[in-house]
Amino acid sequence: MEEQKNSSYQVSLPLILCIGLAAGVLIGASLTDKSGGAEINQDVQKFREVLGLIKNEYVDEAETSALVEQAIGHMLGKLDPHSSYLSAQDQIAANEDLQGNFEGIGIEFNIFHDTLVVVAALSGGPSESVGLQAGDKIVKVNDKNIANIGLSNLDVQKHLKGPKGTEVKIEVIRKSNPSPITFTIVRDKIPQFSVDAAYMIDHEIGYIKVNRFSQTTYQEVKEAMSKLKREGMSKLILDLQGNPGGYMDQAVNIADEFLVKGEKIVFTKSHDSKYDEESFATERGDFEQGDLIVLVNESSASASEIVAGALQDNDRALIVGRRSYGKGLVQRPFRLNDGSEVRLTISRYYTPSGKHPFVPYNNLNEYGKRYY
Repeated sequence: MEEQKNSSYQVSLPLILCIGLAAGVLIGASLTDKSGGAEINQDVQKFREVLGLIKNEYVDEAETSALVEQAIGHMLGKLDPHSSYLSAQDQIAANEDLQGNFEGIGIEFNIFHDTLVVVAALSGGPSESVGLQAGDKIVKVNDKNIANIGLSNLDVQKHLKGPKGTEVKIEVIRKSNPSPITFTIVRDKIPQFSVDAAYMIDHEIGYIKVNRFSQTTYQEVKEAMSKLKREGMSKLILDLQGNPGGYMDQAVNIADEFLVKGEKIVFTKSHDSKYDEESFATERGDFEQGDLIVLVNESSASASEIVAGALQDNDRALIVGRRSYGKGLVQRPFRLNDGSEVRLTISRYYTPSGKHPFVPYNNLNEYGKRYY
């Protein structure tokens, strides 16, 4: 009886091993294809070896996770100006400009000469209500000095953002005051609007100013156009000056409002055909007739250039202003397991006539201003 069992086991063992070996080969092949092949596997192995040496042999104790973060950012920076890495914390902050609202004190700011300077107190926000003004220099937050300490955007986020209803005390220096001014501000939910202004210049010319392309931009522009048309608008000035871009689909939808069905809006090309796309106008346009002028400048980028390029190439609008930024690259966010994000350039976009507006890196920030 025992001999029969052993014999049966011995017969089945090679079969089991073969099945396991085949499964391993298939899984390995799948992983290799997914990661890009043997060459990538060799590069990853080299990177692991270096990290191991640093961890085990370096003279001081090294924080390898921080080194990995820096290495990823440096690696992406070698590709093009717009591929980037965002930590989990930075990813949340960077996306808020495009999502439509956040909780904080409600200011637009710049860091100038290592000092936090208020560019504007956002309309309807808590900073406006307490009297914070453009040009105010914030030097202390909750009695802690923040001037001349190498302040970063992330530092400002940590100091000024927070849950609705919480308080923050700030000290500002104002040019017209001999001594610092202290404000206590109660944080609130701050809506961000893409349309800064929409009004009639005269009895027939409307004006719409769009500051970025966020998730709500198309709907905001639609509502603004409907309002102006009720007031008699038959001609329009669309102001995209200083607009750093944003979501591509919002740009396509807005361009569609001005173009006749079937006219090309934009197309993209990549080494991988899965990212090749073409966008055409549909029949839904609400302003396909009527004079149209689009204003741009050197800070009009990305989605702004998609709109301007589509309208120019289809002879639908007169483009007025300065040469635009020249960002003809499309990024896609890839979320990593720890909540961080890689924004990788996946394709180039072209205007309907085939023009590609990309120019070399010139230090402009794609996402422009910051709000807290």
